[in-house]
Amino acid sequence: MMSSRHIPHPAFDNAANLDSTLLRAIRQYEQALMANDTATLSELFADNPDDIPVVRSDSAGMLVGHNAITAFRAKRGGAPERKLHRRVARQLDANNACVISEFDKASGGRVIQTQVWSRVADASNSRFDSRGTEPAWKIVAAHLTYPAPAVDRRVWRVVGTPLTKANVQGPLSGMNVAVKDLYAIAGQRIGAGNPDFLADSPIRMRNADAVELLLLAGADIAGIAQTDEFAYSLAGTNIHYGTPPNPKAPERISGGSSSGPATAVACGQATIGLGTDTAGSIRIPSSYQGLWGIRTTHGRISRKGIHPLSESFDTVGWMTRDAQTLAFVAKAMMPEQEPGTMIDGLAICPALDQCVEQDVREPFIAFRASIGNRNSGAHGDISTAGFTSGMLDELVSIFQTVRGYEAWQANGEWVSQHWSSLAPEIAARFHHDATISSSDYHEGLKRLKQARAMVRGIIGNHALLIPSASSVAPLKISSNDMAQAERTRAQTLRLTSIAGIGGLPAVNIPLETTDGLPCGACLISPAGSDKSLIDLAKELYKGME
Repeated sequence: MMSSRHIPHPAFDNAANLDSTLLRAIRQYEQALMANDTATLSELFADNPDDIPVVRSDSAGMLVGHNAITAFRAKRGGAPERKLHRRVARQLDANNACVISEFDKASGGRVIQTQVWSRVADASNSRFDSRGTEPAWKIVAAHLTYPAPAVDRRVWRVVGTPLTKANVQGPLSGMNVAVKDLYAIAGQRIGAGNPDFLADSPIRMRNADAVELLLLAGADIAGIAQTDEFAYSLAGTNIHYGTPPNPKAPERISGGSSSGPATAVACGQATIGLGTDTAGSIRIPSSYQGLWGIRTTHGRISRKGIHPLSESFDTVGWMTRDAQTLAFVAKAMMPEQEPGTMIDGLAICPALDQCVEQDVREPFIAFRASIGNRNSGAHGDISTAGFTSGMLDELVSIFQTVRGYEAWQANGEWVSQHWSSLAPEIAARFHHDATISSSDYHEGLKRLKQARAMVRGIIGNHALLIPSASSVAPLKISSNDMAQAERTRAQTLRLTSIAGIGGLPAVNIPLETTDGLPCGACLISPAGSDKSLIDLAKELYKGME
């Protein structure tokens, strides 16, 4: 075994104890990285045919497999500028080596890069080195340690230690909360995901009612977490602050619009993520990031002190890493006895299976089947709900009319003077909303009343089990992929509109695909049965384990 050596850069003249082809491969990697030569970078990462996947990891999580790493590089748009400070390599044997490099970032701080290089049988056309005489060196594992920012602006707008401390002991003492940037917090402004709106926003003199409930239960407010602009997206992307990371799927989006609180919880930076749900903004990030989440019955928890998107659909909700904490928060936020109808059975709707992609459909159907196999009447009868694809299209149409008109009434005055401040897709939605007439809106309200009665009638006293979203979290996208993003959003809206139109509580139960990606099952129950719904979701999930 050879000893550690300091390798000068860019030449490796005094690295006599290291294999010359390894040194050449390292140089090739550095040149390709700085040139954003994604084809060469792809070739230098192993693509093994023996099912031993190459791994790349950093503080955001792990990328496993050649395809995942290649896709990440293609979307990243180049590595940040850096300068090699020092490099130490240890050749473990003739075919394996560990290379650790320390770089100075142009933006400040140092990066530690650890790579394991091996001569491996490779599925690519570059199995042999440039001379064609022996297997080429490939990276089989890589890890990067970046300087930790004091505050990750993709996740937090402002954070404290804590930002607001509870002055009482209560059932949530010891827990901290990431609050979506729509809620008023005394002494702070509401930013709604837009820095120009933040600058115009007044300092709030009192907490939103929902925030006050958490403080009175003993929870501390860790900080204000990011949201999609005006909560008008299900993606979690924000052109001003960036996309909060998804630790369960680092190459994929976080889900919105409660993206900041969701990521804060998923990353362990907060116990509770306080958000809102209008079109699925609790259920979608929960599904994408493997969290428990609830949107409460419309109007059950006061929305006073929350910047509105749509008064007909906006609801208070929260996300946690486990079901028990979800239930603890529910008892603190809704201490009164359940005012609604008790849940006396389950309902399924196999017709909606076709609304989701195959990788999500499989674990969802397996979960549903497991409930049927072990139910034996324990949860009442299991009935079939009569929702059809055509019904969902009608629900979405009603939702878009009513939500769109109300969004413009709530935000149009400011938006009309700040079009250039908005992301293109958000601006496009507001442009459309401005065209919805008062008569269309009032007709939409009539249709909403009828549709709400229909949805509640179909569900009855049951808890309806459907997929939470139409897909796993999509890959992070460029502006050229917006059409696909809109298609994914439209498909997911068809599912989330059931609880939205019904004004009903809905809980996300975290599931996983066969590839280990988060997805979710959604339980929707009668109005006012929020805490009972969480208890049922816990029981069904426990039975699956």
